[in-house]
Amino acid sequence: MKFTIYGSGCAKCKQLTENAEAAAASLELAFEVEKVTDANAIIEAGVMRTPALAIDGDIVVEGKVSSADDIKTLLG
Repeated sequence: MKFTIYGSGCAKCKQLTENAEAAAASLELAFEVEKVTDANAIIEAGVMRTPALAIDGDIVVEGKVSSADDIKTLLG
């Protein structure tokens, strides 16, 4: 499973990364994390608001910091 975090690297982006990692770990899922901070790459991915989270290429969270529980629901 691959998580892609889109954003500038701000505190909200870091929190979203931590929440995604915690959700996957609680479900004992193997995962990797990619962080995309380049504005052009973010736009090309179709992200309109950051922070954003994509799971295996599908954008599932945009413009907010979802909790670990919310992300767990997306993974389940």
